[in-house]
Amino acid sequence: MLGGVETRSVSPVFVGRADELAVLTDALTRAAGREPQAMLIGGEAGVGKTRLTEEFLCEADRRGAVVAVGGCVEIGAEGLPFAPFSTALRTLHRLLPGELAAAAAGQEDELARILPELGDTPRGPHDEESTARLFELTARMLERLAADRTVVLVLEDLHWADTSTRHLLSYLFRTLAGGRLVIVATYRADDVHRRHPLRPLLAELDRLRTVQRIELSRFNRAEVRRQLAGILAAQPDEDFVDSVFDRSDGNAFFVEELVASKESGCHTGLTESLRDLLLVRVEVLPDETQRLVRIVAEGGSTVEYPLLRAVAGLTEDELIEALRAAVGANILLATPDGDGYRFRHSLVREAVSDDLLPGERARVNRRYAEAMEADGTLVRAAEERVIRLASYWYQANDPAKALPAVLAASVTARRRHAYSEQLRLLERAMDLWDSAPEDVREALRPADYTEVYPPCGCDPATTALQRLDLLAEATVAARYGGERDRALKITKTALRLLEDDNDPLRAAWFWTERSRLIAGLGRGDGWEEIARAQDLVRGLPPSQVHAEVLVRAASWGMLHKPGPGNLAAAERAVAYARMVGAEETELNARITVGALLTDSGDAPGGLAEMHAVRERAAKLGLTMLAGRAHINLTSQLESLGRSLEAVELAEQGAELVRRSRLMDSEAWVCGNKAESLYNLGRWEEAAEAARRALLVGQSAAPRGSASARLGYLALARGELTEAAHQLATAHVHFGSHEARLQPQHRIPLYHLAIGVAAAEGRIADVRAETSAATAYGFPLGQHRYAWPLLLAAATAEADARGLPAAEAGREAALDVLRTAARSLATPVPVWTAYAEYVRAELLRAEARDTLADWTAVEKAVRPLERPYLLARACHRLAEALLAAGDREPAAVLLREAYATAERIGSRRLREDLALLARRARLPPTGADSVAAPPVPETDPVEALGLTSRERDVLRLVAAGSTNRKIAEELFISPKTASVHVSNILAKLGVTGRGEAAALAHRLRLFAAPVPVSPRPEAARPGV
Repeated sequence: MLGGVETRSVSPVFVGRADELAVLTDALTRAAGREPQAMLIGGEAGVGKTRLTEEFLCEADRRGAVVAVGGCVEIGAEGLPFAPFSTALRTLHRLLPGELAAAAAGQEDELARILPELGDTPRGPHDEESTARLFELTARMLERLAADRTVVLVLEDLHWADTSTRHLLSYLFRTLAGGRLVIVATYRADDVHRRHPLRPLLAELDRLRTVQRIELSRFNRAEVRRQLAGILAAQPDEDFVDSVFDRSDGNAFFVEELVASKESGCHTGLTESLRDLLLVRVEVLPDETQRLVRIVAEGGSTVEYPLLRAVAGLTEDELIEALRAAVGANILLATPDGDGYRFRHSLVREAVSDDLLPGERARVNRRYAEAMEADGTLVRAAEERVIRLASYWYQANDPAKALPAVLAASVTARRRHAYSEQLRLLERAMDLWDSAPEDVREALRPADYTEVYPPCGCDPATTALQRLDLLAEATVAARYGGERDRALKITKTALRLLEDDNDPLRAAWFWTERSRLIAGLGRGDGWEEIARAQDLVRGLPPSQVHAEVLVRAASWGMLHKPGPGNLAAAERAVAYARMVGAEETELNARITVGALLTDSGDAPGGLAEMHAVRERAAKLGLTMLAGRAHINLTSQLESLGRSLEAVELAEQGAELVRRSRLMDSEAWVCGNKAESLYNLGRWEEAAEAARRALLVGQSAAPRGSASARLGYLALARGELTEAAHQLATAHVHFGSHEARLQPQHRIPLYHLAIGVAAAEGRIADVRAETSAATAYGFPLGQHRYAWPLLLAAATAEADARGLPAAEAGREAALDVLRTAARSLATPVPVWTAYAEYVRAELLRAEARDTLADWTAVEKAVRPLERPYLLARACHRLAEALLAAGDREPAAVLLREAYATAERIGSRRLREDLALLARRARLPPTGADSVAAPPVPETDPVEALGLTSRERDVLRLVAAGSTNRKIAEELFISPKTASVHVSNILAKLGVTGRGEAAALAHRLRLFAAPVPVSPRPEAARPGV
């Protein structure tokens, strides 16, 4: 090995980049204050990214930061999974062994997928949340490691990054919230063409305010002069500066190469060809050194010294001499750990590699592969050895050797949860399949991970992999890696292969996969594919595939088309799974059975079944199934009105799935918890749970549902702008899936839209949304979402009574609501109370409600765990009591409801109650409010801060008058009317005329609206 070889082509003077270095050092300062920093450094090849990074790392080291650098590796067509992270974490493991072990404590097995030094890579679990779980663990480990010290993580050459590395970096940049951590990633901007896989990531990161991006430009002439002076240790001749600047165009690396070419005695001049410029100094090296440089160029970004010695075919003395010449010429550098060599700049390596003849390249790759097969110790990291061996054999154009090597590498990628890399390797195997000899294919490894797909052959554990098995592996890998489009194409290929074969079981599996993928892509609901799978397995002996098809069919029916047939299908799936000993499939089916039993009226039986599955799954370590049991249990408990139990179970479930980093499962549990907490009146906790669901959720549905729940909260609090924003956000989350949403998602969106429209005074939109919801229908088990929707619509109609814009179509709208209410079930007291409440609101909408109606509502709601609903019922009952002249019980109810509104934070309800109290001359608080002297009567309009003129204008706005009509009525100009309207909107805290009119009518600010037609609406008698 070599050390201390002098090189002088790099300028000892750091030229330019002062502003960029200041940005980086400022990030270091902010990180020291426990504010994680994310930096991107981009620029063309040779512009000086590495030199800037090195200067920054020197400063970080001077400040006592712990520095770790990892580079993306270009090997063949794909990079090593997580290569830069693995390299950097190895450095941290070496520098901080105890601290890193403590940061990874309890999760060593999972984190070993990225840092093998932590232990053996586990074989499972594998699912669609595996990658997200690994990313979350990595983020938390880095945060803990950087809790007491500044850690700088540098990831170089992001343009070569594998898909898993890009996804992990994106996750870290989006989620790191604490710790003294700086992450710097560099990339070659001129390589990022329109279709480069890094381009979408850069666009995504540009939208994050937490990521700073530094783009390095070329040097100007003055900076080139300073660089030349540093290299030459003397002031350069101005003619030479001009020629170098013209030829290099300010690229720092080209400047160095031009100087080095001149000083090494090259007489080729300043060639026009960039590749020739990069090769010119290689070509003046001794022949043996040139051959060695070509070997290193084909070995990858870094070549270990023992491997190089085995491949070069030189004696050790000859090898040392050749290396000394290459290092002395500043072509190669020793790696920082001293066990290998790399090119000083990747541009030179690429030029040398491109200069190889096709046969020469294949021969060099074969020698690398043969050397590694002969001695497994030449590359220390076993997983890296497998990946590189596959690449070498592939580049050697030897299908017989490449196919088994590529398949072995795919298993390694899967075990690291690098599913995108696994898929690329499996696709490469598909390309090699027909070229490989028959005897090689007959000796291939057995099928790897394919879920319940039955591999071909009598004994799957010993039968060689078949082409259909390979397609099944690729389908699962593509789905786990989030590449659903590619998975869909693979299933199509597989089903085409199966057209001429009588293999219904495997065809059914591929159809079931297509159902899942089509639904996930929003291109259908997946039922047609499930039906095909059912037809294929009908009449076949019980099997895992048969059971899986039945589970999928029952689950689809439960979510999309509830009915009694789903329960029979789920119970048959349980029976089939038991027959074949597939307990995991059985437990999954039993969860569906439990949910369907509860929906059909057998709540005790359904809950008991799901509790039994939850306990069994936890005992077997099937955390994802245990999580699904918690999700369904909490949902069903809430449907039964048992919100407190639902919250307690949700807290247990969230802790369970959080430990296993099941991100979507946690999002669902937290979303269910938020719903129950909302109903219990614990709104701050509900908001926290919903925000947690948004934070950890990976897919559209749980995130969309969480946004909707935040919308309900904002609406109830009186935060209308926020409610509208959350409704729009929920629609964005669901995106293209929205047209095929499940009822449990679609109906709440209708409900929230009705609430927002009502609050904004858009009664026509309330009716449109209500009509759309009732036309969509309320399937079995969806009464829990339908009753609150009907209540919101009925309340909107009642509040709009007297609003001129609401008169047309009122009767039809009320008929729609009554018809829908008659069709809904009331299986438990909470929904009976909702039915009573809806009935009373519909009567109020026609001014036919009585004291008895609201007494019945309050009586039905009071025993429930629904403080907000009870406070609203008390408001209406108090209003009815005051109309009847019964002040004492009204005062008690007002006081109770007002206290609840204050406690839970409902500004809107609190204002309604305060206005009613003022009109009745009752204080809304105080133990002796009835016995105390009446509060002096206060004009409710004046209480809102409106002047007498603004009162007149608001009265006309409430009647639906335009500015011109207001001007005519009040003998003012339209412009003055417009100013008054603007002032009113500001004082009322509303955003539009419709909302102001709705508020005036809801608060009954005027005894009777201004008539605008020959048939004025009779107002309800004032209190």
